[in-house]
Amino acid sequence: MDKTKTLKFFNDWCKNTLMETLSIEFIDVGEDFLTAKMPVNSSVHQPMGLLHGGATVALAESVGSSATMLFLDPEKFEVRGIEISANHLKSKRAGTVFATAKIIHKGRSLHLWEIRVVDEQDQLISLCKLTNMVLPKRKVND
Repeated sequence: MDKTKTLKFFNDWCKNTLMETLSIEFIDVGEDFLTAKMPVNSSVHQPMGLLHGGATVALAESVGSSATMLFLDPEKFEVRGIEISANHLKSKRAGTVFATAKIIHKGRSLHLWEIRVVDEQDQLISLCKLTNMVLPKRKVND
């Protein structure tokens, strides 16, 4: 795997999407994991001035769904997140959070990911679990 090329693919893939709106950037990749970061500022806060759980889940699902593509040919397959759960364990007001998706189960049609969201000191902010469904890519007219 060409790490630089793979990260460029994922970052380019996110142009004009929610990931770009949330300033999510893919920063590391390996054979069975993908990591992205997201700044924590007022654009991802809830009214109490803390990182919004929904923004955290959006980061987790973005990383976990993208990570499934590590195992697929994007010309032939698509991914759908079908279930996500999140336990928010620590709050965050400012700085950066990092989400790393690691594969738990890789089947032909279902992938199960654990996504750990941590802060700059590697303190666990949220622990998420995502199930993705792998589908054959449909033609645009289907």
